[in-house]
Amino acid sequence: MIQIFGIKNCDTMKKAFRWLDDNNIEYSFHDYKKSALDEATAKVWIETMGWENIINKRGTTWRKLDEETKNTMNDDNAIYIMIAQPSIIKRPLVVAKGSIYLGFSAEEYANIFLA
Repeated sequence: MIQIFGIKNCDTMKKAFRWLDDNNIEYSFHDYKKSALDEATAKVWIETMGWENIINKRGTTWRKLDEETKNTMNDDNAIYIMIAQPSIIKRPLVVAKGSIYLGFSAEEYANIFLA
């Protein structure tokens, strides 16, 4: 089963949902606003992808962090921040076929799900 993690009202999430729906691909959705992210899941993501890939440094949530937090970011701090402020996680985050995929690209999704 494909799991997609994010926030329902995010424009990139909407594009991903639309693409999956248009291609009749079943998935389950974990909305960070309705269901918290657990520490074990956050830890696996960081161990697999590295905090530099998981954390969205272009977003508002990152920009609102104090400079000390940004400058001392590491795997452990990232897990704490992801749980406290899940909006900082790149969206969508998709877990499928034993891998993690970040962001949305119709071409990438086609390669992953239609190949």
